[in-house]
Amino acid sequence: MSISALQLGIVWQRLTGLMDEVAQTFVRTSFSVVVRENWDLACSLMDPDGRVFAQSSRSIPSFLGTMPRTLAAILQRHPKHTLEPGDVLISNDPWLGTGHLNDITMVRPVFRGDELVAFVGSTFHTVDIGGAPSPFAKDSFEEGLCIPAVKIVRRGEENPDVIAFLTENLREPQETLGDIRAQFAAYELAQGKLLRMLQEEGIADLRLVTDQILARSENSMRRQLEAVPDGEFHNEVTADGFEHPLTIRCAIRKQGSEIVVDYAGTDAQVDKPVNSVMNFTFAYSAYAIKCAFDPTAPNNDGGLRALTILAPEGCLVNPRRPAPVWGRHLSGHYLPFAIFGALSQVIPERIAADSGSPIWNVYFKGTDRQQRKFVKMFFMSGGYGARGNSDGPSCLSFPTNVANSPIEQFENQAPMLVTEKRLLVDSGGAGKYRGGLGQRLSFRSLSPDPLTFMIRHERVKHAPRGFLGGLDGAAGADLVDDERIPAKTVMTLQAGQVVTFETPGGGGMYDPAQRDRAALARDLRDGVVSAAAAQRDYGLTAAEVSAALAQTGGAGK
Repeated sequence: MSISALQLGIVWQRLTGLMDEVAQTFVRTSFSVVVRENWDLACSLMDPDGRVFAQSSRSIPSFLGTMPRTLAAILQRHPKHTLEPGDVLISNDPWLGTGHLNDITMVRPVFRGDELVAFVGSTFHTVDIGGAPSPFAKDSFEEGLCIPAVKIVRRGEENPDVIAFLTENLREPQETLGDIRAQFAAYELAQGKLLRMLQEEGIADLRLVTDQILARSENSMRRQLEAVPDGEFHNEVTADGFEHPLTIRCAIRKQGSEIVVDYAGTDAQVDKPVNSVMNFTFAYSAYAIKCAFDPTAPNNDGGLRALTILAPEGCLVNPRRPAPVWGRHLSGHYLPFAIFGALSQVIPERIAADSGSPIWNVYFKGTDRQQRKFVKMFFMSGGYGARGNSDGPSCLSFPTNVANSPIEQFENQAPMLVTEKRLLVDSGGAGKYRGGLGQRLSFRSLSPDPLTFMIRHERVKHAPRGFLGGLDGAAGADLVDDERIPAKTVMTLQAGQVVTFETPGGGGMYDPAQRDRAALARDLRDGVVSAAAAQRDYGLTAAEVSAALAQTGGAGK
């Protein structure tokens, strides 16, 4: 049996719509803000061979890249012949999954009669996974509860032993288990609609579809690679680290339709929770290559076949167990910028300068007004790096794509008042295309009892880089009552005290002298760029600043 190009297109659209509906079902029935508002999740369909071929449109890039590798590891422990209809398997093992314990991955086999036809999987972030999250953990055992690859549902019935050990290790079991059970509902929907689609389209073997989808994505990526000159390109990026900076070195070797990303020379793993396991390293490296070379083709296993990722075992981006990995994004989120820095030498129009990331967040822990224990997280995005042909947006996350948290939602769940949230003028790096602005956020404790907050922030000592003549963005800062504090710390916040975060701005692209004067005038009018910065960074005279402001009717800031 064969499938026509027309039918393939119809089936592909139905599969994409199905996975979007699965994700919406998960979000609408979830309990946590991190899923419901931040969309810190991914949903995927994989064929019987474990190859991902369809996914929800709004998904975290790293989760999509790691999920097939997690499924492969799960199947080593639970081979296909041991799976039954209604089973759901779970794990958050960092080396099998996304790189830290807070991300839980689950998969459900989809059966048609006795035939295994697909796997539906999802990954989501949970704020509470036991333990005591700390930027000073020495190994992964200190970081929380590790769930091995086990069946949390057997033949449609919850496994009471797994539910029990989860309940006994979580501060807020209702929230985490609520999110887990929301996915059970999403899987039920996915199975029913997938089987119905196969019947309506007359598809006896799903591989007829997946083979073609994957082949088309592979061919698209290879064509894009062949259009770029061969060569070897290098870059390195410096992370703030702890006692000393950490360096990630990247070499890209491109030959014909093949590309290799090699992290040889990267610093060794450290005894602080900033190590990025190979799954996470692979996912964000693959994402960067996809963004640079073939961003519009369907994102699936086929598009990765031309790509090889290498990292020496024992280095910062491929650590050995039991390295601490809780903050693995503090190295893993740098990888796309190391890759973009190397590719700026050959395809500058397709890459972006450094963004104000790794993404910033803060954990608050304590008791609320009703004396209930709580653990809540708040995401804060910095400025996006300038692109090769446009400015970087302000306060937009990259390379992860978590959404911002609504202030009202956060204040409703924690005894905190957000007293300030504003853009930071001049924080975007100057350039022909400027970087996006960072933001300033302040939180006042309303709890009568002391609260604990934990941060692990980067780009405080080493600002986001500008590329090809663009200037660096502004570095970030952390303050309590307007006094600087360490960027990686656990502190107590007393009633009435205010903690403030200034996220980094994105780097600029190309010489600032090339910036369009009309765009610069708008920047002055809107308060994105100050009069002083227009003179200092863009070379305007005082008279030109006054004239630009007069033309736009602005007063400047």
